[in-house]
Amino acid sequence: MLNDITLGQFFPGNSLLHKLDPRAKIIFTILYIVIIFSAKNPFSLAVAAILAVSLTALSRINIKTILKSMKPILFIMVFTAVMNIFWTPGENVLFSFGKITVYYEGVRFAVMMVIRLVLLITGTFVILTYTTSPVALTDAIERLTSPLSKIGVPTHEFAMMMSIALRFIPTLIDETDKIICAQKARGADFETGSLLKRAKALIPILIPLFISSFRRADELASAMECRLYHGGNGRTRMKVLKLSARDYMTSLAFAATLALIIFLNTRFEAIL
Repeated sequence: MLNDITLGQFFPGNSLLHKLDPRAKIIFTILYIVIIFSAKNPFSLAVAAILAVSLTALSRINIKTILKSMKPILFIMVFTAVMNIFWTPGENVLFSFGKITVYYEGVRFAVMMVIRLVLLITGTFVILTYTTSPVALTDAIERLTSPLSKIGVPTHEFAMMMSIALRFIPTLIDETDKIICAQKARGADFETGSLLKRAKALIPILIPLFISSFRRADELASAMECRLYHGGNGRTRMKVLKLSARDYMTSLAFAATLALIIFLNTRFEAIL
């Protein structure tokens, strides 16, 4: 399961999404989230799904990698669907047993919510983390938030922390997997017993993981000090970010998709 978590991983490539300006990709990610949650009927949601499929195709990321990223949140999606099915009121009753009544509106809302979650994870991962290196993402965050530095906000340090966090997510996942395998080799059992027993069994995992994390943080701080890192003041950039024609064309495509979804929401407001 831990090997299926791909959050924070970067897959080098030469696709259109890889070539986009990282600042533009952050804005596109925000627009994509707005598009997903603006879809209120099956027609507009279908347009959002087409956009997600198109982005996946343009990224040239292996579809198996994207499907693997869904496994860790499968429980969340099922739990969300069940909660919406049984606790969403409505007018059209599908069936009832005892005090539990399932409405058509609840099933519809649950299905659309699950689709939104799938599209949200797929699109944001493909646009941002899968196709953007941590260094480029750090530079983009710093450039976008640079106006805040004039009022004393440490934008460079904030961007650096975000980059380090994304960079070490795969490392910590791999470290956790190694600790779990080592504890299982010593006879630890993480899968059987009561919930309290399994929670206690996590202690031999969390303690070594925290120690390893603090050790890595200390080593990283020492390495940055040895390289005379003192924040972003006076630092130059090896690569200067510049918006290109493909960035503007992609922004127009996202804007047109959002406009189409708003139109479909108003045109087919009462459908289904």
